[in-house]
Amino acid sequence: MNNHIKISRALISVSDKNELVPFAQKLTDWGIEILSTGGSGKHLREAGVPIVEVAHYTGMLEMMGGRVKTLHPKIHAALLCRRGVDDDEIAQHDILPIDLLVVNLYPFLSVIRQTHQFNEAIEQIDIGGVAMLRAAAKNHQAVAVVTEMSDYTLVLDEMQQLQGALSGDTRRQLASKAFAHAAQTDHAISSYLAQTSDHDTSLPHKIQIAACKVRDLPYGENPHQKAALYTTSGDDSCAIRQHQGKPMSYNNYIDANCALTLVTAFDQPTCVIVKHANPCAVASAPLLHTAYQQAYQADPISSFGGIIAFNRPIDVETAQALQKHFIEVLIAPAVDEQTSALLRAKPNRRVLIYDTTLLNPVPAIEYRTMRGGILAQSAQPIEAASDQWEAVTDRSPTPDEWRDLIFGWRVVQMVKSNAIVYAKNETTLGIGAGQMSRIFSAKIAATKAQEGQTQLTKSVLASDAFFPYPDTVDFAASLQITAIIQPGGSKKDNDSIAAANKHGMAMVFTSTRHFRH
Repeated sequence: MNNHIKISRALISVSDKNELVPFAQKLTDWGIEILSTGGSGKHLREAGVPIVEVAHYTGMLEMMGGRVKTLHPKIHAALLCRRGVDDDEIAQHDILPIDLLVVNLYPFLSVIRQTHQFNEAIEQIDIGGVAMLRAAAKNHQAVAVVTEMSDYTLVLDEMQQLQGALSGDTRRQLASKAFAHAAQTDHAISSYLAQTSDHDTSLPHKIQIAACKVRDLPYGENPHQKAALYTTSGDDSCAIRQHQGKPMSYNNYIDANCALTLVTAFDQPTCVIVKHANPCAVASAPLLHTAYQQAYQADPISSFGGIIAFNRPIDVETAQALQKHFIEVLIAPAVDEQTSALLRAKPNRRVLIYDTTLLNPVPAIEYRTMRGGILAQSAQPIEAASDQWEAVTDRSPTPDEWRDLIFGWRVVQMVKSNAIVYAKNETTLGIGAGQMSRIFSAKIAATKAQEGQTQLTKSVLASDAFFPYPDTVDFAASLQITAIIQPGGSKKDNDSIAAANKHGMAMVFTSTRHFRH
């Protein structure tokens, strides 16, 4: 598809007016007539770009505060007319063909992030823009449609090459992007309406997953696999931006997401270290550098080459401590100039900065692909302490045990099932992940602690799911664990409770399971 169409007339109606003026000025330099709507027209006219108002062209003034301005036959026939087929018909109605449409839709996603006012959100549902976009994209054999500012240069460069024309291949590529732009907006609107409904709490009958590519990645989970990063923010922005270092890999992003999800669930200064999509060490402390030192010392072997996340800006003391260790990725909400200077001493180390405003809210639905379909489930945020928790043993936890049980419960929710976490003084001492048997997870976590010469005496145990047998309780007692937190719900809960009572342990049921596969 290499037929070239010379651009004679363009219609510009955009919400995002960045870089619009130089682009439009280049079009006028080619002798292209520009039609434009109220806001875009005013912006261009004030910059000295000559335009023809759409209202003047159609003979119909904008109505209903701008709700109706481009929904007119003289616009849509101009976009949809087939060259060489409809020429006589449109001429009878004084309709002039439009060869180039420049349009991006109302910023629905950015508005709903900033307001909880339903009526404000509804006003950001674009009608005329999406109708024009679809018309032009359908008729891409004759019309080019530009929806992304990043394509302004592509269009101008090709017009320079082809003496004011655009190729069929480019028009088809732009049409594909236009339909994707419309689909993404429709997805955001339908999701918003579903989330704000008071009546329907079920998963939607139909789902659409819309995302924009941010960048290609060096490779996927393994070197022979291709990979790319996409964002669901509605544009090419992302909640995480790279501050320094080598390009992020697919696995880096998987681990970074795990670390970020967990670290942002804590209120006090916290360090989370992740290896292969599992937390290997976590600590909270009054000072950030203390939290880091405690976490790293909890499992220095696994922490080597790990992904490290903080929920506070990295200060100088923490940065100095970080320089002593090999770290793949650092994640924090901010780094100041002095800290950045220290971190630049290791220029290959990846440093990521995250924007808390883009991290929230937690997505309503999580998806996972499978052969022949997609699995969807309601998302499960990291759960903190709840009034549904119940101490089920003769002895209730002490205040210190309660503190560590709450801490351990947060951590265990991000560990692959079957998951066991030992914790003391708001620091993990050993983590067992992904075993087929819960008792083996408990033993692996204990082995990690013992190899690090960490004493488990008077620590607590957190389990992501219930105990089908009391063997894990008995094993914990042999380590002098003093308290356990688990969901409960097994037919043999009474056996585990009896074992805990026999050993003088406290046990808390949360009533919520946290499998993670």
